[in-house]
Amino acid sequence: MNPQRPRRPDIHSEAFLHSLKKRQLKLSIACAATFLVALLGLPLLNYYAPEFMARRLFGFTLTWFILGVMFFPFVWLISWFFIRRSIALEEAEVREVAGKEVSG
Repeated sequence: MNPQRPRRPDIHSEAFLHSLKKRQLKLSIACAATFLVALLGLPLLNYYAPEFMARRLFGFTLTWFILGVMFFPFVWLISWFFIRRSIALEEAEVREVAGKEVSG
């Protein structure tokens, strides 16, 4: 008698790839929207709250502090979040497919 070994999940199936792409699209849209809010929010804040944006912080006006000092770390933070979440989505999808194949 040959014991049947559990099959490995097919992570290249159409259903797997479609589900993963759908979840990653939602993540991409959320990260892009966050970036656009920051990118478009700075000129809007300068236009609608010039007194607030003219305040000094560490020798810079708030506008230049956000643009010159804080913008790149913010973009890095969005990128870090996107990569970590994307990997987590892929691993969760693999676990889900593996669970269906073992039980099915």
